Amino acid sequence: MHDLYYKGRIHTRLNHVKTGYNTKRTVKLGTEKNPLTLTVTSDVRKCELEKLLADNELTAKITVDNTKAENIDELNAVLNKPKTTTFDKTPNRNDPCVCGSGKKYKKCCGA
Repeated sequence: MHDLYYKGRIHTRLNHVKTGYNTKRTVKLGTEKNPLTLTVTSDVRKCELEKLLADNELTAKITVDNTKAENIDELNAVLNKPKTTTFDKTPNRNDPCVCGSGKKYKKCCGA
């Protein structure tokens, strides 16, 4: 088959390959294949971080270096991921009002 169809359309298989599944996906940070890289200033702090990593089932390469500043930004990013916000469903117009007045929502708080 030709690469172009009627009126210059791109071949369907090539179009599928370009827009299909994400084959260049990165490995999740904190796993065996992609460990966190952390730098701490003391062995005591290293033990604290190892306990925190074990509790959250993460892996990391921890370097102890007194001359450099502590760098645990990757760990903070993994632990403090933003949560999806969910909202309560707004009542329909003829449902009882949520404030407890006994009126319909459209006559009380929905006005």
